[in-house]
Amino acid sequence: ALEVSAYVTHGVMSGAAVERVNSSVLKELVMTDSIPAPERAGDGGKIRYVSCDKLLGEAIRRIANEESVSKLFD
Repeated sequence: ALEVSAYVTHGVMSGAAVERVNSSVLKELVMTDSIPAPERAGDGGKIRYVSCDKLLGEAIRRIANEESVSKLFD
């Protein structure tokens, strides 16, 4: 592979994780903002966050109203 990217849903960036990712061969690490990120994670390194708040909110609303959740992914 010429480039490698990684994608995770709940990235727990504890300890030296941010520094390890930024010094790794990864092009980027993309994760959702489903848990709070360390302040140093957004320092312009290789870590990029994707918001999942609207998707989770809509899924919760649909479940509460007994509507289809699978239609979110059509």
